[in-house]
Amino acid sequence: MSLIVHRIGPACTVQDQGRTGYLDQGLSRSGAADLLALYEGAALLGNNPALAALEMAGMGGEFEATATLTIALTGAPMQASIDGSPIMWNASHQLGAGQRLVIGSVVQGSYGYLHLGGGIETEVTLGSCSSHLTARIGRAVQAGDQLPATGTGKTGLKLRADDRFSGGLLRVVASFQTALFDDETLTRFTQTTFHRGARANRMGMQLESDGDGFAARGQLNILSEVITPGDIQMTGTGAPFILLPECQTTGGYPRIATVLPCDLPRAAQTQAGGEVRFEFVSLEQAISLQAAFEADLIRLPARVEPLVRDPHDIPDLLSYQLISGMISATE
Repeated sequence: MSLIVHRIGPACTVQDQGRTGYLDQGLSRSGAADLLALYEGAALLGNNPALAALEMAGMGGEFEATATLTIALTGAPMQASIDGSPIMWNASHQLGAGQRLVIGSVVQGSYGYLHLGGGIETEVTLGSCSSHLTARIGRAVQAGDQLPATGTGKTGLKLRADDRFSGGLLRVVASFQTALFDDETLTRFTQTTFHRGARANRMGMQLESDGDGFAARGQLNILSEVITPGDIQMTGTGAPFILLPECQTTGGYPRIATVLPCDLPRAAQTQAGGEVRFEFVSLEQAISLQAAFEADLIRLPARVEPLVRDPHDIPDLLSYQLISGMISATE
């Protein structure tokens, strides 16, 4: 069983949690830009979060089921329907043979995810199913492709989405070159409200702000060093770039800070024009915040609930507005 791709956006790729252990060979991790979305889809379907899903950048496409299968939709909310009937985002659904799933453009955020029961079965390269376009591993999904489903999953479930699609505060720790930026520059960096610029892809996203750029002492003499997703590089113009999963593995631009892994989903999901601010935390705080994030990932399956709830199972039923607009039974 599989989904036939009839129409799809230009930057849709199959992604899992990425591949590790190849930085010394010049290959970055790749993997989903929004790791949390993978775990949300797994929780909705009862899947393993290590399974691959379709990452849709900005817009989705049109798909046809060859047999009955289960799907879940997570990440940046997109308009979606099955045979013309709208369906809920951040929920799991069933597709019958011949039914068509249509996913439109994002309503908020940047990356939406389509999960299949049992995951999407694609070729494993260096321990991962993730496409890495800049390294020419895999390719973007195209019309005419088929996305094979390897099993079944739960349906009729929903999950309250984490609010990470409008930018906001990103926690950072000091990077290798943070000390090269004077105190005044670092203070101005944390007090500045940035906006995500138009230049963004899976390698990184540019941030823009009013006022002067941010420069480090002796930045022209910095040697190339290992870099990682989350690093914030300052280009020659003083504009910051947050590096994302397909970033290069070494670089010589000064890095003012590194975004915590637990905040990278929020960074990647920030839409063009969305506001971003930064706050330095200590290494001890960062470890604690990351541990809490990972614990929340494990608890996600306990947070799913039925799409349609039985009134007998709602203890606060009378607190809901059951009939919109009704204010009197006699008037």
